[in-house]
This record gives sequence, C-alpha cells and structure tokens, in this order.
Amino acid sequence: MKTIYKIARTELQTLFYSPVAWLILVIFTFQASMAFTDMLGGYVRSQSLGYRLWSVTEGTFGGMRGLFTQMQQYLYLYIPLLTMGLMSRELSSGSIKLLYSSPVTNTQIILGKYLSMMIYGLVLTGILMVYMIFALFAVKSADFPAMLSGLLGLYLLLCAYAAIGLFMSSVTSYQVVAAMGTLAILAVLNYVKGMWQDIEFVRDITYWLAIGGRADEFIRGLICSEDVLYFVIVIVLFLMLSIIRLQGRRQKTLWMVTWGKYAGVVVVAMLMGFLTSRPKLMAFYDATRTKMRTLTPNSQDIVARMDGGLTITTFVNILEENYWAGLPRSVNDDLRRFRMYTRFKPEIKMKYIYYYDKAENPSLDKSYPNLSDRGRMLKRAEIWDLDSNMFMRPEEVKKIVDLKPEGNRFVRLLERDNGEKTFLRIFDDLQRFPFETEISASFKRLVMELPLVGFVKGHGERDCIREGDRDYNRFAQDKPFRHSLINQGFDFTEVTLDKPIPEKVDIIVIADMRYAMTEQEKANLGAYIARGGNLVVAGEPRRQEVMNPIVEQFGVKFLPGRLVKVSENFDPDFIIARSTKEAQDIAYIFETLYRREYVVTMPGSTALEYTEDKGFKVTPLFVSDTIGSWNEVETTDFLDDTVRLNPAAGEVERSYPTVLALSRQMGDKEQRIVILGDADCLSNGEISISRKDVPAANYYLISGSFFWLSEEEVPIDVRRPTPPDNAVNLGMNAMYYWKIVLMGLWPAILAFFAIFIWVRRRGR
Repeated sequence: MKTIYKIARTELQTLFYSPVAWLILVIFTFQASMAFTDMLGGYVRSQSLGYRLWSVTEGTFGGMRGLFTQMQQYLYLYIPLLTMGLMSRELSSGSIKLLYSSPVTNTQIILGKYLSMMIYGLVLTGILMVYMIFALFAVKSADFPAMLSGLLGLYLLLCAYAAIGLFMSSVTSYQVVAAMGTLAILAVLNYVKGMWQDIEFVRDITYWLAIGGRADEFIRGLICSEDVLYFVIVIVLFLMLSIIRLQGRRQKTLWMVTWGKYAGVVVVAMLMGFLTSRPKLMAFYDATRTKMRTLTPNSQDIVARMDGGLTITTFVNILEENYWAGLPRSVNDDLRRFRMYTRFKPEIKMKYIYYYDKAENPSLDKSYPNLSDRGRMLKRAEIWDLDSNMFMRPEEVKKIVDLKPEGNRFVRLLERDNGEKTFLRIFDDLQRFPFETEISASFKRLVMELPLVGFVKGHGERDCIREGDRDYNRFAQDKPFRHSLINQGFDFTEVTLDKPIPEKVDIIVIADMRYAMTEQEKANLGAYIARGGNLVVAGEPRRQEVMNPIVEQFGVKFLPGRLVKVSENFDPDFIIARSTKEAQDIAYIFETLYRREYVVTMPGSTALEYTEDKGFKVTPLFVSDTIGSWNEVETTDFLDDTVRLNPAAGEVERSYPTVLALSRQMGDKEQRIVILGDADCLSNGEISISRKDVPAANYYLISGSFFWLSEEEVPIDVRRPTPPDNAVNLGMNAMYYWKIVLMGLWPAILAFFAIFIWVRRRGR
C-alpha cells in the first residue's frame, strides 16, 4: 500500500507542477460557477417578480440545466487531458524501464497511477462542494442529501472516465493518441445504448454497457445498486485491462494468452453486469427529502397486496399511431417506466407482442391509401428494418385477446397468476404515458373491487355511451382520455330506476333529467338515498321543474332562470366558475385547482340555493363571480337579445353557488352528494374544448368530486410532501455581487496559485 501511495504522490506532484492540471481546475471552476449562478440567479429573479418557487435544490443542481447536469456533460472533455500522460509519458521517455527494474508490481503501478486520478477527482468534487455549501445558506431548507447523491454520481463517473483514460494511456506511447483513444471509447460507451436494440440477445448488453446518463439517477436523488456497481465493474474492468497490457509489455507471452486474458476479464465483467441488473438483486436509496424517486405509500400498499406473479404484456400494433413506443429499440426505455414498481415487486414479467390490424391512423391512410393492412405493415417494417415475420396476423392476436374494444391501440394487458386481468393504456395528451396515478389504479383493479358508478337513464339523461357533444362518454369511459373514470380506477354501468338500484352500485349520476319520474322510480331512488348511497345530480336551465323534486329533500333548489355574466367575448350565459377555499377541505385536487387559479366552464348554468335544515352539511365548491353576475329570469334569447340587470324582477348581482357538496353521517358511513347547476360542464364537448385566456380544467371537477364520493379511494392519492426549499435568501443586488465572486474572484484565486507554484518551480 505504501508503494501505491508513493506512486500516486509522485504522479500528483508531476500533475500539479504542470499547467494542464491547474488550467483544467480554473476552467472547471469557471464553468461550474457560470452554471450555478445562472440557475440560482434565475430563481432569485423569479422570486423578485413574485413567482412561486418550487424545489429550488433540484432545479439548481439537477433538472435539464442544473449544475450537476451541465458538469456531467463537460467531464469527458477534461479527463483525457489528465490521463493521456499517465503511462504514455513513462513509455515515451523510457522511465518505464526504471519502474520495471524496481521491486514494483504491475498492479502497484496501475493502482498508484489511478489513485492519483481519484485524488484529483476529489479536488474537482471539492470545488462542486463549495456550491453545495453556498446553497445551504442561500436556499431555504436546501436538500443536502440529494445534493450529496448527485455529487457521488459525478465522482463515480469521473473515476470511470479516469480508468478508461488510464487504459488508453497504457496502450500507446503517444499522449495525443491516448487522449483521442479515450475520447473514442467514451463516445462509443455514450452511444452504444442505441446500438443493436432490435436484437433481443444483444439489446440488454449494449444497454447496460452505455455510460451515458448513468449518473442521471444520482443527480435526481436516487442511488441504485445497479448504477453503483456499474461504475465499480467498469473501473475494475479497465484497471484489469491496463494491468494485463502492462504485463504484456513487461514479459513476452503468446498473443493468444494475452487476448485470452482480455476476453476473460470482459466476459466476467459482462456476467457481473447481467447479475447486478436483475431486479431481485437491486437495492435502492432515495436521498430526496420528499422521496420523489419512490412510489408513494398508497402505491406501495397496493403493490404489497398483490400476491403471486404479474405479467405485463404490451401489444404493439405497427399500424397504429403509438407503435414507436413499443418497438424493439425502445423496449429498455419502456421497461424503465415501471422501475418504481419492479423495485417493490421484482417478479413482474414484461412481454411484447407485435401484430398488425386496422386502427384509426389518418396519417397512414394518407401516406398509403392504396395498400392493404398487410402491405402497410410490410412497408413500415421495411422502413424500421424489422423482420415482418415478427408481426402476428389479426386472427392470431384475437386468439390471445380481443383488442377491438381498445381500438387496436398500443395497450398493456396486466394479468396475475390467479387469472385477474385489466388493461393499462396510453393517452391522447402531451405526456402520452400513464403516471403513477393510472398505473396504481390498474394495479388496484387487480387486487380489490373498485367503486361502481351507475349512470341513470330512461328520462332523457346524458348518455355515458354515446359520443355526442352533450353526452358523457368521455367523462365515463373514453379510453384515450387520461381523466375518464375507467382510467382512474372506477367501473361504470347504466342503471334504470324502474327497479331497485343494485347494492354493488356505489355512486349514481343523474344528469339533465328531462321527464319526471314515476312513483315507483321515486321509491327506488328514495331507497338508494335512504341506504346512504352517494350520488351526483346535474341540473340545467329549463329543467328546474323536473330536477327540483330530487334535490329539495337535501335542502337544495335549482333557482328559476339561469346565471349570466356580461362578457365581451362570450355569450352572457357562459359562466366561469371559480373554486372556493372550502373546496380544498373536500378534496386535495381542488387545492391544486384553487392554487393554480384554474376554472370550470359552465355554458348555461342554474344558480343553486341551499339550507342546512335537512341534516346535511353543505359546502359550496364552485361559485360565479361576485361582480357582474346575476340570476337572469326575464331574458330567454341570449343570442339576439341583450341581458340587463332588473332588481325589480328579483335579479340580484352577487356570487351564486354552481356546485355544492353535501354530506351527512348515517351510522358508520358518511353519505356524500355533489349537485351541479350545469350538466354541460361534464359533457364530451365541454371537456374537450379550449378557449383563449380561459384556464379551464373541468376534468379537475371530475377527479376531485369522484375522489371525495369514493371516500378517497380513487383516483389514487399520489401526493408527496411539498418540498420546503421554496425560497431563496438572496436579493437581486446580493446575487449580482456573488456572481462576480464566484465567476471572477474564485477562479482567479485558483489561477493565482497555479502561477505562483509554476513560477516558484521555475525559480528552483
């Protein structure tokens, strides 16, 4: 060990007496200061402008432009300059012969040289530590453990780069060639991730070999044993290769023996990499304060209930728009989407089935109007360089599962060993892939019975099957819509009131009833209410006579007329309803809506009036504006006529409730009811439409209401604690001076020491 230390000390003395090491330190410090002050300065500016800050630590050090993220991209430029002379200098000058003649082993030489690089790496990470300490004082409640995780990742990455550079330096006596060779290997290891991904046998090997992005999880705050051991294996691999190379130079051996040693070391490294990447052998540590890189407790509880195996089969239709997400070259990236779940259930098996069948794809129809489905498959397979034999025919897939109800879209079939099955979909929005909410909802469907929502029909109500603008298909069961009930963990059915409502129905929806109920129907509805059933009642203008008998028993009334608010851009009866503070106590989802100042649009709403003498606690969830809003009882033509406030007709300008939440205790159960003054706000057309300068989020109304109605069971609550690092303890002036210090003075001090040592050495 002493010999290794002496070699390392000698190498460091040589390194720091050269201008290269100091120049790298100065440039590294300047780039780090520039990245750090740019990100932190952005937060200071945003805070000064009055914007709300969120997770400042992660944004400053991680994210897309954080300090660690940017420095990770620069490291590969520095290391070749440092390592190119480690062995090349000894080989070119002939001093290697002195080492050979001394009682020093090849292993000691390589480890001593490498130790010097590890120490230099500590100097670089020490510079980064300065910014972490600065952040502890500058950022409120900075997440220091998460910063340490990122620093560890960068240090391991730097050590891996150094091992590769040391090997290349031992291969040639030319320092420039060693540097270029190091860059070449790093380039290969960065880009090998995307190579030969279509070949199943090779896919996992090349994906594991890739060094690009290996520190990303560390930077995000998650330490995974696979990533740690990857760096250890790569470091040991290239150190062993360096030792073998040195042995080959020191004593002559058959080339077959030398290459056999190389191959043996590589094979052992690949085997170790395969074993350490098995989910059952992985260990994780989430260093973030709020455990952002770990499943939430609710999701963990769902996974824990799932005994036995689980197979996730992804069906990829080459003729469908989302086929790219499941192509062989995308499989490893796709598997990482379930990494949080395989962490807690490593026995999850992933399968991929490729097929072709007719699906809605306008672009494909336009590109190949005259080709059959098989012809289109062959064309796409040719473009992607895929074997057309891997795609099943439609009739072959139907023997496994009928995907026609899913529109033959990209979909996953989740199947337990006990035969329980469900689908997990991707969605027609910008994010496409399911979040933890949707994945956990699908898992929960496999382990327990979920709430059943019954849509009442028979009186002209909104239909949960049809896809017209006024109907409720999108809200209830639209498969590509992320926020539909079936994708958030609910089941749905249609119910009629001519017979008792089934016991299994947990919530019923009565929307825009046009015809009055019969006495028998009233009795059946009354029995459901009497047993404590939850329900949603949505009214409409001109339906008060039919709908009031339903809600009056709760102390609520749909007022005559309709709500109006004069607007320059919209019809007077277009109401923009805003969330109340009290709504946050009903469902956490409404808190998000209130904080972000989202609204619910109601194109034609009645005002609601309520009392609390029927035993219900009433909470207004959404209300109309206080100014310029009233209940219009005279005007009926809102297109050609002009609405005017007429106090003589009883019209009062004030804020009116448009959505109410009612609750009462019935034994050990709390009955919950949501009443809306407008049925259109939940319709297919209104959920889908967007209007300029109107931040409508009607789907929040659906999610929040049904979360409360299901007694907080679904949608799955995946909230995490709010990150406390939401403020910066610096003003604009202070940030300006600190930017000068960090970008100017700090690198200048290092440059001064470099010049001082260089001049002093020359003087000697």
